[in-house]
Amino acid sequence: MAANGGAAADKVPAVANPLSEKPSEIASNINYHAQFNPHFSPLKFEPEQAFFATAESARDRLIKQWNETFVHFHKVDPKQTYYLSMEYLQGRALTNAIGNLNIQDAYADALNKLGHKLEEIVEQEKDAALGNGGLGRLASCFLDSMATLNLPAWGYGLRYKYGLFKQRIAKQGQEEIAEDWLEKFSPWEIVRHDVVFPVRFFGQVEVNPDGSRKWVGGEVVQALAYDVPIPGYKTKNTISLRLWEAKACADDFNLFQFNDGQYESAAQLHSRAQQICAVLYPGDATEDGKLLRLKQQFFLCSASLQDIILRFKERKSGKGSREWSEFPSKVAVQLNDTHPTLAIPELMRLLMDNEGLGWDEAWDVTTRTIAYTNHTVLPEALEKWSQPVMWKLLPRHMEIIEEIDKRFLALINGTRPDLQHKLPSMRILDHNPQKPVVRMANLCVVSAHTVNGVAQLHSDILKAELFADYVSVWPTKFQNKTNGITPRRWLRFCSPELSNIITKWLKTEGWVTNLDLLSGLRNFADNADFQKEWASAKMANKKRLAQFILRVTGVSIDPNSLFDIQVKRIHEYKRQLLNILGTIYRYKKLKEMSPEQRKKTTPRTVMIGGKAFATYTNAKRIVKLVNDVGEVVNNDPEVNGYLKVVFVPNYNVSVAEILIPGSELSQHISTAGMEASGTSNMKFSLNGCLIIGTLDGANVEIREEIGEENFFLFGAKADEVPKLRKDREDGLFKPDPRFEEAKQYIRSGAFGKYDYNPLLDSLEGNSGYGRGDYFLVGHDFPSYMDAQARVDEAYKDQKKWLKMSILSTAGSGKFSSDRTIAQYAKEIWNINECRVP
Repeated sequence: MAANGGAAADKVPAVANPLSEKPSEIASNINYHAQFNPHFSPLKFEPEQAFFATAESARDRLIKQWNETFVHFHKVDPKQTYYLSMEYLQGRALTNAIGNLNIQDAYADALNKLGHKLEEIVEQEKDAALGNGGLGRLASCFLDSMATLNLPAWGYGLRYKYGLFKQRIAKQGQEEIAEDWLEKFSPWEIVRHDVVFPVRFFGQVEVNPDGSRKWVGGEVVQALAYDVPIPGYKTKNTISLRLWEAKACADDFNLFQFNDGQYESAAQLHSRAQQICAVLYPGDATEDGKLLRLKQQFFLCSASLQDIILRFKERKSGKGSREWSEFPSKVAVQLNDTHPTLAIPELMRLLMDNEGLGWDEAWDVTTRTIAYTNHTVLPEALEKWSQPVMWKLLPRHMEIIEEIDKRFLALINGTRPDLQHKLPSMRILDHNPQKPVVRMANLCVVSAHTVNGVAQLHSDILKAELFADYVSVWPTKFQNKTNGITPRRWLRFCSPELSNIITKWLKTEGWVTNLDLLSGLRNFADNADFQKEWASAKMANKKRLAQFILRVTGVSIDPNSLFDIQVKRIHEYKRQLLNILGTIYRYKKLKEMSPEQRKKTTPRTVMIGGKAFATYTNAKRIVKLVNDVGEVVNNDPEVNGYLKVVFVPNYNVSVAEILIPGSELSQHISTAGMEASGTSNMKFSLNGCLIIGTLDGANVEIREEIGEENFFLFGAKADEVPKLRKDREDGLFKPDPRFEEAKQYIRSGAFGKYDYNPLLDSLEGNSGYGRGDYFLVGHDFPSYMDAQARVDEAYKDQKKWLKMSILSTAGSGKFSSDRTIAQYAKEIWNINECRVP
């Protein structure tokens, strides 16, 4: 063994102890993996090698629990939930695994014996790049809760090699480069070489003499399963996230063509298969891009359903004959947004064409199996696929969708003639001759037994507006399931100092799995000793964050300033533009003050982070603007003691785990009615961070839970927005002079030569595409500035601020994903605990 831990490691015998909890035996097990399960040249035991060996050692424990869980589920044969999602934002797994297994101290000791520090080893792991934003992180929190609640459930997703992208900030703004999380390998996944399913694309439909139909021809790729273990917290249950990889067979390699020098065409199917799981959300401006996205969605649905059906049949064979009508009493499928909608026609196809069921029986099984979660009211995010593209790629599925549409029309015509005039918008197929499309959300609502929104306000909007006509047909189909977050990753592990104080004062660690217990902290909100400990934990987190910011951006920030953070995908509706315009106004005012006046202000560090989608021009302009403002402000000696502006690059789960605990104010400032829920608002709140925000998404419920006096509210309400847009069109909007001043300051060239007019033009005019301030930045600006002034005042009274911070954490109990998942299990899936003995 060489350098850096090499000498220490030489003294530890390399012996397999896969299940030990003793530090010395864990150290031996880690060393055993380094020597006998090698991935690197011998004699190397630097932090990177130590990480892989440590992960494999922890994985030994997980595999035992995983196998026991699998066997137990097989024996008990409970109803199971299968969660289908295009995204999972897992983050790093090592801290979470040894934390949930409750062996982090033993692992820290073991690594010391090997000459390494756990904190440094943990930093070697790359985030699993399988998601983009809240939708993917929600799916990951849900898996953690399913395992912790001992529920029989699995996640299904795709194994993206290059993720969405890694964000780099250059002079020109954001640059996208491929994620490298699989460049070496992931120590957590286990490839299941025996779990392979064929997935077909293109081809045609053959009609047999008996009238049955079969999809044939086209191209067939193989779906290969990779399993990632998901351990519950302090429980034996360990469930699976099954990720599919697309492959072609050796038979598909044309040796004759290759030897003839036709190298590309010899391996054509191999390269097409590789494209499927290369990138999350590939650009879809071209027809090929659209086909690839549709391929990804179908690939996920088909492989997952074939797997689910096979498992049902295997258990059936052990239990004598089992009727297909029993399928929904053994299987629940949840569609996370519209991306996996093709599960509906695919399940119909598998049941009819492969298993020989008739339409009525297949439809009964499908509609009792599938449920749908809606995540957005933004029209551009409600997927609509071109009918010609669908006919080309999935001809059999289009036949099935046509039939579902036809029968839905007949149902409404027969039972609800009063709704006939609404059918053009309610039906699944939009036959607009210019652009015929399939409306995926409509297909989900018509076919699923339950449709849910993800926060009370969002679910109310779905029922009153987006899906109002369906509600009158199926009043009991619609539910609310307010999102939640896992308290393990988002407090217990990412803020150990704060966690230990909470445990000490509540005299129990029970809050980690029963988050409602946090309400007990209200008893200590005014306690001076408690406030002092709380403040020191927050300061430790702020210092850790300041070191991180210095390391990744080179900007030094003052931990005594107010840390103000907005991190989320960059989108006009999330209004990072409102934040930076407010910050620009603050900078301009600071410039105009005398040194004495400046000393009376509240020093603030504004941090903004998030990825802009590669083809979303205005979002990328916002990223550039934040960076340009930071460049000027942070180098202005008159002002930089009172204001710093930092763009945090490449925001991901691991970055969030540093930012959120160190934050004191966080901004959740979307135009009311446009953010379905938001979940980072819950993470900040849980960590004692105060929110400045609109009455949107889960903000509404957070404010109710923590007390409205502890929430900095501003902006128009959701039900006022349509009239405000109408007023704007009618030329009735009068802008606030401060708003005009901030925009003018950008136009004056104060932040460099880049032409920001195209971005600012979106705030100008009264109507027209990309104009007329659709997201009401101008309308909400004065109210936002007033709320920010209240923040500045409140922060000056540190005792009051600390009390608000404590009450914020104390009111966050409702927002545990354990509560959310328990509600799904009982009210949608009808599944029960299945605890491994």
